[in-house]
Amino acid sequence: MPSNDHISRQFDAELEAIRANVLQMGGLVESQIKSAVESLISGDVALMTRVIEDDHRVNALEVKIDEACSQVIARRQPTAGDLRLVMTVVKTITDLERIGDEAEKIARMAKLLSQKSALNLPRYHEIKHAADLALDMLRKSLDAFARLDVALAAQVVRQDDQVDEEFRAIMRYLITFMMEDPRTISTSLEILFVAKAIERIGDHAKNMAEYVVYMVKGRDVRHVTVDEIEREVQK
Repeated sequence: MPSNDHISRQFDAELEAIRANVLQMGGLVESQIKSAVESLISGDVALMTRVIEDDHRVNALEVKIDEACSQVIARRQPTAGDLRLVMTVVKTITDLERIGDEAEKIARMAKLLSQKSALNLPRYHEIKHAADLALDMLRKSLDAFARLDVALAAQVVRQDDQVDEEFRAIMRYLITFMMEDPRTISTSLEILFVAKAIERIGDHAKNMAEYVVYMVKGRDVRHVTVDEIEREVQK
């Protein structure tokens, strides 16, 4: 019969493998977003197609990690901090899968836009800036998860306001454009869908940061103010 120490080492190895897979999934999703935005700006249809076709890889990782978490819960019956880690992983991979869906959506919109005649639209400078902010939030959320860094997680939550403001600015700009020239309505709406996808990526990254605070501190900080979260992480 294996000793308690041996069982404990096996359990630690299982949890570490799950954490590594989450970071692998996060890296894949980050690459998907970067490629989707790059394809939008460059008009690279082959890259758009690759982003759309690679979405199944993100989905497969979600299923794999979810199954590993289910097995850990069934076999190890984790408690306290270990249970919080597993619960955090289950929630995090859901948000990562949805970010992957948003990247696919951007690539699909990029395909539609690439088929249209060029219009003098304020298309991509503002979109690129918003996407860079959302990507930074995602990277920081993954880093906070890897390092159990609640201060970094709190930064991500505060950053979400910036992404929201960028989205509102793009929306105002596009509404003005559509009012001035009705011929731009269809294209402007497609760009607006891209901007909304980026705003949703920021929301999911924020969720992931809040899960890190829960994992480390044991307190659910969803639906509380940023100031409250910052006070919590300073305790």
